Amino acid sequence: MRLPLELLPAEAKRFDLVAFGENSLDMVVSLAEAPRLSGKMPMSAYSELPGGIAATAAAACARLGWRSRYIGSFGDDRQAESVRAALVAASVDVSASRHARAANRFAVVLVDIPSGSRTVIERREANLDWPPGELDLDAMTSGRVLLVDSTDIPAATAAARGARSRGIVTVVDIEQASGGADSLLNEIDVIIAAESFPAAYTGRPEPGEALHELVKKFRPAIAVVTLGASGSLAVCQGHEIRTPGFQVPVLDTTGAGDAFRGGFVAGLLEAGTASVEHLLEYANAVAACNCRQFGAQGGLPTKTDVDALLTGRSRGRSK
Repeated sequence: MRLPLELLPAEAKRFDLVAFGENSLDMVVSLAEAPRLSGKMPMSAYSELPGGIAATAAAACARLGWRSRYIGSFGDDRQAESVRAALVAASVDVSASRHARAANRFAVVLVDIPSGSRTVIERREANLDWPPGELDLDAMTSGRVLLVDSTDIPAATAAARGARSRGIVTVVDIEQASGGADSLLNEIDVIIAAESFPAAYTGRPEPGEALHELVKKFRPAIAVVTLGASGSLAVCQGHEIRTPGFQVPVLDTTGAGDAFRGGFVAGLLEAGTASVEHLLEYANAVAACNCRQFGAQGGLPTKTDVDALLTGRSRGRSK
């Protein structure tokens, strides 16, 4: 099955991907057992690492060899400079971002070492929202694909609307059924949702039914829900496509969903009208690779890394 989308040619835009939304400094605490709500626990390790939904997707695309731009709000503190420097080091353009009078978004990430699962405790100040009327649509539409998250819905909606009007493919990473979600999803070609979103939004607990409801209401080219280690489920042109996850040694699942989004965009950029099945498998492979290291961006793979994982699965099927 082919994805019914058409990308602008590479020469038409300065970037392949523009990602608009959240960046973060993640304070990653590694624990030898699952965190408890009372008492004391020793930490096995502590790191401060870059993260954030849109920022990690942008870094994933850059790591895979694509021209990537991140647009978002940095705070005015040390954490902001650390995250910004990490993106620049990853060859992500940040020149269209802004600095706000606020603490940068940050999160404390508790990682259970035996399972690799994590608990995220986050803080984001309202001043990090993009000021109304100050959106630079030329910058937002400087790529062939625009990816937005649902952190700042009014700004994301305006950006997606502007991009769509200029023939740019729009992708959303949506986690929560918060106010304004309808207006945002109406401007999106590719919906990629966190596991809890479709059921919470539609009231239908079965993921496939919930995705069909999203497609019926918003008419994207494809709607996808990420399912952690179980892979992903998608609905495209009336068909459900279930893609299994990859079995890899898991150190930390932080940023796996963000890497999936970046991987989907990278797969689309590389293969154009390739099969939906290939795009989903590629995205799952990028997410799996990222789980092999600590932090949201610590294990972001190169194209060679992804190809090796895909080749390994292909060989396994042929036996």
